Amino acid sequence: MPTRLFLVRHGETEWSLSGQHTSITDLPLTEHGEQQARALHGRLAPQDFQLILSSPRGRARRTAELAGFVGEYEPQVDPDLAEWFYGNYEGRTSVEIWQTDPGWTIWSGNVPGGESAAQVGVRLDRVIARVRGSGVERAICFGHGHALRALTMRWLGLGLHLGVHFPLDTSTVSVLGEDRGEPALDRWNVQP
Repeated sequence: MPTRLFLVRHGETEWSLSGQHTSITDLPLTEHGEQQARALHGRLAPQDFQLILSSPRGRARRTAELAGFVGEYEPQVDPDLAEWFYGNYEGRTSVEIWQTDPGWTIWSGNVPGGESAAQVGVRLDRVIARVRGSGVERAICFGHGHALRALTMRWLGLGLHLGVHFPLDTSTVSVLGEDRGEPALDRWNVQP
């Protein structure tokens, strides 16, 4: 039986609300973000997952905790699930970035002082190899918008530049799997 991989984007933070790029700045969830994460509780049964992973960032781990992934179901921290490192663009909105780099997107542009798409792809390939190599029926990853979109592109065998077509809201659940032996997208951006 192929592994189904559930992806959960963390709840809202001040910067996800304002559109500021957030990678290494570890902001807490807003009150609304905590409510979003609590809404996942009961909709995801921790005991249904044989592999539970999280980004090292507090916002992802807190989302897992509020969703009921505690105690024996607490996620294993995987540094490869961290958000795309934005370098000089950390804390800046796309509109601010466009003032000096018109039309820039994470999917098609360079990230001064940050990670390239190739670097992000390499580390997310390690996550995919870990999940697929685990032999479990169900795995779950708690992470971030751009990194989870990039992971999805790698799972599907698509170029990272196509991630622009897969918006991912805070505190949503997506599911990756297989269809007739080929990587497939089962569900995307589902609100609890």
